[in-house]
Amino acid sequence: MTTVPAPRPAVDAAETAIRTRRSTIRLTTPAPGPDELLDLLTAAATAPDHGQLRPWRVIVICGDARARLGEAAAQAAPTADLGARVAAKHMRAPLMLGLVFQPRDHPTIPPWEQLAATSGMATTLLLLLDARGWGGVWFGGPYPDAPQVRKYLGINAGEQLLGYLYVGTPLPGEAPRPRAIADVRSRISWIGDPAA
Repeated sequence: MTTVPAPRPAVDAAETAIRTRRSTIRLTTPAPGPDELLDLLTAAATAPDHGQLRPWRVIVICGDARARLGEAAAQAAPTADLGARVAAKHMRAPLMLGLVFQPRDHPTIPPWEQLAATSGMATTLLLLLDARGWGGVWFGGPYPDAPQVRKYLGINAGEQLLGYLYVGTPLPGEAPRPRAIADVRSRISWIGDPAA
């Protein structure tokens, strides 16, 4: 007979955070400061990461740097009108975190697994932000591979900008949109007898 493990003390809070987190698109000031952001990233770095390669780095973009990044991205737009809209998108949150994938050469940990670890860290960070009352959303961002954007952010050859986590305070009075419960039964295949 199989013994069911006892839940850990924080399981209710963790499961609630996972089930209720929503991307927050409309954000305002304030945003986490340097010390809190360091604490959040330290916790997010505990996400599953085979070999603990930490094949990522985070670029913190705030203040006027957001406008300058917007100008760099706007230069890649095919028209001035589109460029103006692209530039404005960089001002939608008080804090942007550029998520950079840095795959490492490793004999047993392939790049796809390192990308999965990077995504796991980003997802964990979004959950942690939400649990502390901050809002956040992960956008690919306009023209992440544009030479102007790569140059401004210092993205090296062999690195990939996976977009930005926009972070701030949810607008007062805006309730999170309800999340539909996903029916995942068609996504599960069983091999063997689960009762064994």
